[in-house]
Amino acid sequence: MKILRGIRHWYRVRSAAGGISLVAACVSGCGEARTVPEDDEAAHERSHIAGMAAHHICSGVFVVGRDYERSVEEVVARDIRRFELFNWQDDFEYAVNFETRTASVSGADFGTRTAEYNGDQGCAILPDGFDGVTYEPRIVERLGPDPAVTAWPTGDVGAYHDPPPPEVDAEALEAALDWTMAQTEHNTRALVVVYAGKILGERYGPGFTRNTPQISWSQGKSIASALVGAAIQAGHLDAGLDDPVPVPEWQGEGDPRREIRIRDILNMSSGLDFLNLGLTDSLSWTHANEHFRIYFEGIDVFEHAIEQPMDTLPGAIFRYRNSDPLTANRIVRQAAEARGEDWLAYPQRILFDRIGARNYVLETDAWGNFIITGYDYGSAWDWVRFGLLHLWDGVWPMPDGGSDRILPEGWVEFVSAPAPGADALQYGGLFWLNRGGSLPRAPEDAYWAAGFMGQYTAIIPSYDLVIVRLGPSPGDTGAYLSDIIGEVTAAIDR
Repeated sequence: MKILRGIRHWYRVRSAAGGISLVAACVSGCGEARTVPEDDEAAHERSHIAGMAAHHICSGVFVVGRDYERSVEEVVARDIRRFELFNWQDDFEYAVNFETRTASVSGADFGTRTAEYNGDQGCAILPDGFDGVTYEPRIVERLGPDPAVTAWPTGDVGAYHDPPPPEVDAEALEAALDWTMAQTEHNTRALVVVYAGKILGERYGPGFTRNTPQISWSQGKSIASALVGAAIQAGHLDAGLDDPVPVPEWQGEGDPRREIRIRDILNMSSGLDFLNLGLTDSLSWTHANEHFRIYFEGIDVFEHAIEQPMDTLPGAIFRYRNSDPLTANRIVRQAAEARGEDWLAYPQRILFDRIGARNYVLETDAWGNFIITGYDYGSAWDWVRFGLLHLWDGVWPMPDGGSDRILPEGWVEFVSAPAPGADALQYGGLFWLNRGGSLPRAPEDAYWAAGFMGQYTAIIPSYDLVIVRLGPSPGDTGAYLSDIIGEVTAAIDR
């Protein structure tokens, strides 16, 4: 809980200096929450834009944990306003209250949208009329061994190759790392290259470190996949890939959703009618954009996912839709709570503690459901460990010399194999694949967790490599990842 301690310390200092608890472009009360009339479409859209912005300000300040005194304006300028996709409005007013740990964005036509920081549960967009989340936030202790005295990969001791293996051209590798960071239009904030199980090199942008949690966007979909696998392996989820998805609401007689298998939701091929309009369509910021509503509207994301009807047969077509990984996470919550597990701590216990990942923050909606399809934060070394778990076929080397099978045997083969409905061989089990050659400079066996604006954890078995790249990029991030992999692999003589 170092973030909470940092906030309290900063607030005490600021209070002693003059009682300042609000840092922003306006004073407290710059807008009032109100219900926007249903027929005022423009106000609804602006409210939605403000909802996502409030979230980004809240998380950029409290979750990422920048220098608080200057972080509010920095987050708005560097993480929101500069990117046209987020559609920031010039008349928006914004405020951060360090007493209530909230961030708000206001407009004259819709009032105020607010996101609330809840410690290890991150920031949640509050629905209209809510003054807080509906669950009791709690501290999630990190129960792994002390990294300062524990051997890599669970701990930090011995994390680096020293010296690099003889097949690595160290000069060429350094040039590859330097080239990556020199592409300043991509805003890379973290880059780590791991070869043969240890770190070959890393780079970080100003203000970011190996342990800084950064927004990872849809890399969280791959976490959703791993949580299903870990729950199956532990015997907590009594099901297999070819079993029907155990959503009680889908079990009515004649309901075609009874035929959706766990395999189908992990292959993003459920057949659920869940429209994805991206952020550039004329309807992007409306209720019609079912895929993106979870990021700006303050809704119960699990109910939103499972209440959708079907419009295609399960398993037939790969379509990139948030409904599927959200449903996957919902059945894990259902299984965990049936056992009496603390759902908010479950990902840390079943997965992250076991691989030494200590900085993940999976953010929730107001009902305690993880928005694991995009509002997830992880550090560079967290993602390195997640990548190594998959490179090593779901088996983790333990500090005592033993091993821990976290994912079922054959699970990694499944997630890295093309979904039957993915005609371009580009998608597997909530991972992207290079089987169809979408990254021309990467080996065919490469697969990766991918998030909006270029968040990547690439696993390349033929080179024994994991490459992590984080930071908000507005450019062609696929070509950028391809070039990063190409430059790094060129430095290794296999």
